[in-house]
Amino acid sequence: MEVIEKLIDKNGLVFAFLLVGILTALSYWFSKKVTNKKIPGAAIAISAALVFAYFGNEKGIADFPLFAGMALLGGSMLRDFAIVATAMGASFHEIKKAGLAGIMSLFIGIIFTFTIGAIIAYLMGYTDAKSIATIGAGACTYIVGPITGSAIGASSDVIAISIATGVLKTVLVTIFTPMIAPKIHLDNPNTAMVFGGMMGTTSGVAAGLAATDPKLVPYGALTATFYTGLGALLCPSILYYLVQLAV
Repeated sequence: MEVIEKLIDKNGLVFAFLLVGILTALSYWFSKKVTNKKIPGAAIAISAALVFAYFGNEKGIADFPLFAGMALLGGSMLRDFAIVATAMGASFHEIKKAGLAGIMSLFIGIIFTFTIGAIIAYLMGYTDAKSIATIGAGACTYIVGPITGSAIGASSDVIAISIATGVLKTVLVTIFTPMIAPKIHLDNPNTAMVFGGMMGTTSGVAAGLAATDPKLVPYGALTATFYTGLGALLCPSILYYLVQLAV
């Protein structure tokens, strides 16, 4: 056991990747065999990860020395790398294929979601512009939330709430996309791009569309990626300024 512990301690990040891979594989197996793919594997994996994180303190499961590599895997460095890597696969030329509807969906999706998140923050008892804007941004995505909070100087507690809000949105989008797809005619590239622009959470949209029709994933993820970038620009600037005026 001592040899194994030393090996894991020296290769914490590799071990973290292994754990995430095992969790993901088991989640997709559970989705296929137990739920008949009615609940996407990504939603199960995210939910299970949140349960494991509950047993930790400040850093979740990474508080335990054996799982210290999780702190690096889930840290800001790899988060930002994932953002850049996703954005590198998108181009403005491609997004124009969705026409005006695709572009409008980005602005409508961000403004509407930010407003809902801001209202929820206010109902939770937050009255300062920084907290309201940060939680509103978190409702857009769990990436835009911390970016906004860091930019405008929100407290770490509020930033954590914004991340939790974004994660909850991701799980809900992942689960409910296959259910509502027939009702909103989510069965072609154009509607997939509009859907991605309205929802914005890249991981949730990609997982939800994968459970609906894997061929639609690139189109939804394309506009969802732009949603994240546009949200990171609008939330800590124009939308934050509007919140300041309102409160």
